[in-house]
Amino acid sequence: MDSTVYIAVAAMGGLGLVFSSFLAIADKKFRVEEDPLVEKIIDALPGTNCGACGFAGCQQLAEKMSQKAVGINACPAGGQEVTDAIAKVLGIESVATTRQLAVVLCRGGNEEAKRTATYRGENTCTAAMLTGGEKSCLYGCLGLGECVAACSFGAMAMSDNGLPVVFYDKCVGCGACARACPNDIIEMHPEDRTLFVYCRNKEKGPVAKKACTVACIGCTLCVKECEVTGGIEMKKNLATINYELCPQDDVPTHKCPTKCILDGEEPSITKESFYASKMKDAG
Repeated sequence: MDSTVYIAVAAMGGLGLVFSSFLAIADKKFRVEEDPLVEKIIDALPGTNCGACGFAGCQQLAEKMSQKAVGINACPAGGQEVTDAIAKVLGIESVATTRQLAVVLCRGGNEEAKRTATYRGENTCTAAMLTGGEKSCLYGCLGLGECVAACSFGAMAMSDNGLPVVFYDKCVGCGACARACPNDIIEMHPEDRTLFVYCRNKEKGPVAKKACTVACIGCTLCVKECEVTGGIEMKKNLATINYELCPQDDVPTHKCPTKCILDGEEPSITKESFYASKMKDAG
């Protein structure tokens, strides 16, 4: 074999040895030791990395919890079970965790909302919003399911009427669907809230009613029916619930002419009941 080849092989081997030595030294010098407490907290967290806590993922949240920079109930997706587990890891008393659920505040589906155009662009709500989508109402659901695509827990689906449905037996309250909605019609609410105005249209009554048959028309009947003064107010032609004052009952819903304000609708929706209904309709 030519001496040049031997020299080249020897040189490459030498370089490999030098570089591996440098890497070994760098590994020892720059190695970040894992905090055992952080590892235990990570094991207790659900590991969904959904971002609902406001941090990049479970690793970062665990670090903040170990530093007592956030509460042990800072993981919405984990619920009470995870909060209790983290309390045990930290050796402290657990605290109550309020379950948050996603609420779709629009009932203007394909049957209720007037269609004024045909959208042929990218099949996302964000893209459709640039042109206004297909519906006359500019405040409602665009119906392309970007929120459903954002849900990592199989807790949402699109109905045959073109509206997203939240399954309350599966929703973990991560808020991904709310963040994905460009029209901000999805909000996160504590599960003990039951009364909602399912409309976001801020146009005057005649205009809103022309765009959607279930729109709030600003008639103020729910305001008058509410048992507590200030519990429901009109803001920019839209009925708005003050949850600090308004009782959670169906009294304000009785005289609503468009049935846009409803009480107790959400908990009845489960994944099983939704798909059972679809199968029944298909049969």
